[in-house]
Amino acid sequence: MKRTPLFNNHLESKGKLIDFGGWELPVEYSGIRTEHDAVRNAAGLFDVSHMGEITVTGEAAEEYLQNIVTNDISVLSNYQICYTTMCYPDGGIVDDLLVYKYSNKKYLLVVNASNTEKDYEWLDTHSIENVTIKNVSDEYSQLAIQGPKAQEILQKLSDIDLNEIEFYHFADNVKIGEINALVSRTGYTGEDGFEIYLPSAEGPILWDLLLESGKDFGLIPAGLGARDTLRFEAALPLYGQEIDKDITPLEAGLGFCVKLSKEKFIGREALAKQKSEGLKRKLAGFEMTERGIPRSHYQVYADGKKIGYVTTGSLSPTLNKNIGLALLDIDYTKEGTEIEVEIRNKKVKAKIIKKPFYTKKYKQ
Repeated sequence: MKRTPLFNNHLESKGKLIDFGGWELPVEYSGIRTEHDAVRNAAGLFDVSHMGEITVTGEAAEEYLQNIVTNDISVLSNYQICYTTMCYPDGGIVDDLLVYKYSNKKYLLVVNASNTEKDYEWLDTHSIENVTIKNVSDEYSQLAIQGPKAQEILQKLSDIDLNEIEFYHFADNVKIGEINALVSRTGYTGEDGFEIYLPSAEGPILWDLLLESGKDFGLIPAGLGARDTLRFEAALPLYGQEIDKDITPLEAGLGFCVKLSKEKFIGREALAKQKSEGLKRKLAGFEMTERGIPRSHYQVYADGKKIGYVTTGSLSPTLNKNIGLALLDIDYTKEGTEIEVEIRNKKVKAKIIKKPFYTKKYKQ
């Protein structure tokens, strides 16, 4: 299994290590619920160095990316970030990713760990003249500090006023202690916070520095388990569950990052057709009204027929309710609609509710 540069830090913090898509990573340290609550109420520190980083540079970088991604990157300012998807010609999703714009000749793409090689090959296959694409994932450690006290903790160590970094923007060459880093106001938890990119060898040093700086603020290490429950409450998609090659961004509720006003991009024709004909299924949120915890791939029924399946489900630590996301026939996605989830061969009642399940105001 692959290991991030922070492997020894996880051992020192008594992390419970698991195989996560070929990476040996901590699922928890002090407990998923404890870590989840820390992020909602104070702050949590995540090692996300397994994520992939790919640079796209050159005279034609903007033109190239406009054809590759569904969102419109031409409207981005320098040092702004956008969330987007890359699609296959049939509209299925290659991956969801963040695009960091330095200039119209230089971009950093942050992709899902399990998709890094596939994404790089996809990007390389569709390359054009005057564009250079590099997989630079091994050069980076990436840490995420998330939660209402994240800024206060990071500010103690930073040489710039973090208020200057707006949501979905970034600053480069920020000094954190003695370390030079890229700092972005992004995250995968539904809370305010920052993702920090730095040379891979410096990751373990920054991890210890942040935990020391944040100990009086309630900062604790957080693992993959809390990362999943946090992103799920905020209804943020996970590749392989809410999105994949057989699900389009429109079906997944990601229409905001599909700009059909662009003249062309891979998958545009299929997505335009799907939108004009109307969706046959889409992602919906639900709450169990009878006892039972829904899990990924459980079947969903209504009116005596199968209408879809659960993509993610669990007990929500923040709401203390059993909730889920499901890809359902469009006729059953209206708020208040009664459905049934098959749990251990028994159909258990639930109802469609609004998503996201949890919303936090981001600092603007």
